[in-house]
Amino acid sequence: MTMHPPPPQATTKPIRVLLADDHELVRDGIRARLQKVPELEVVGEAKNGREALALAQELRPDVLLMDVSMPIMNGLEAAMQIRKTMPGVAVLMLSIYDNPEYVRGVVQAGARGYILKDISATEMITAITSVATGGYYFSSAVGPTLVGAGTSAPVEDPYGLTDRERQVLTAVAKGQPNKEVAKELGISVRTVESHRLNLREKVGNKNAAQLYKVAQDLGLLD
Repeated sequence: MTMHPPPPQATTKPIRVLLADDHELVRDGIRARLQKVPELEVVGEAKNGREALALAQELRPDVLLMDVSMPIMNGLEAAMQIRKTMPGVAVLMLSIYDNPEYVRGVVQAGARGYILKDISATEMITAITSVATGGYYFSSAVGPTLVGAGTSAPVEDPYGLTDRERQVLTAVAKGQPNKEVAKELGISVRTVESHRLNLREKVGNKNAAQLYKVAQDLGLLD
């Protein structure tokens, strides 16, 4: 009887990350963090926006982790070019500033997230994973600039969402995982999943980008 070797086990490909920051020390620190995670692979580094564009074109990473402020071409300009020419590359912006204008500019440029340079390694990895899988992620420190209680008039809601569903929609639009949402709202993960299901039934079976647009239209991210 002929013996056949077992089929090779399917392996999940690591998330390929391109780093762009004009400070070598910052790139070294981030690379050291990410290299400890088997699910992530740093495939290249750039020191300005122009280099980032060229390397993204050549390497086609899953995620471009890029500083907002860089010489020659800044991160916002590069993000806009990436959105036009390489929509499959998820841009995650990096900054030391939590300025609301920076955050809004990043969103308008087409980036999928905004994180601060002083966040923990765990949060950085969560952010990269979120944007790589089609979600959005914004550091908790910049969340208020997106949700913004403000004094503007409430936006009409054609979907009839409850207050809790609006909270969950906001969290989903920001790319937060169910466990994090549950902890933040003081409810169970199963309840979060139930709210997400209700959301999809009310607004339609939309993908992450479309849900983000719904949240934006409702004034939840202004």
